[in-house]
Amino acid sequence: MTQGVRAQQREQTRQALLRESRRLFSTLGYGAVGLSEIVRAAGVTKGALYHHFTSKNELFRAVLEQAQQEVAEHIAATADAREDAWDQLTTGCQAFLTASTDPAIQRIMLVDGPAVLGWSEWRAMNEATSGRHLADALTVLIDEGTIAAQPVTPLMHLLSGAMNEAALWLAASANPTDLAETREALARMLEALRTK
Repeated sequence: MTQGVRAQQREQTRQALLRESRRLFSTLGYGAVGLSEIVRAAGVTKGALYHHFTSKNELFRAVLEQAQQEVAEHIAATADAREDAWDQLTTGCQAFLTASTDPAIQRIMLVDGPAVLGWSEWRAMNEATSGRHLADALTVLIDEGTIAAQPVTPLMHLLSGAMNEAALWLAASANPTDLAETREALARMLEALRTK
């Protein structure tokens, strides 16, 4: 067997582990899923799992990174479709709220993520993806004078925290009007930042 074929098989195994872990973590939650269940669903051995990941925690971290990256890319693409920097910010923030209504995203990114990895590691991962995009958007708006001059990092954390809390609240809500009302409240909150 050639090196290229082995590398391809290793990558296929890794992807199967990530795909099945993500499906199980998102439907059952991290605490309810065992490694035996993951390897059975992926059709691999525990040895194959340990070849790629040293622990269930490390596997979950990889699943979370994947989910965060997908959400960040979706938000960036949605925002970048707009020409105006202000529209990019508001559209991106609204795209986050919409994406976070997906129960799989809520469970992995907002519920289990901080609980499994701890707030510090989860926050660092969040800052590296969506947080970075938000900080970049705020920097542009401050530089052009659309938002009053101020330090970007605290503002980014305040907005990110508000949106994450809203997403968690929406996850527990049974009221079908809550998403629309939350989107309206977010629009008003963002509009209050605008100087022109």
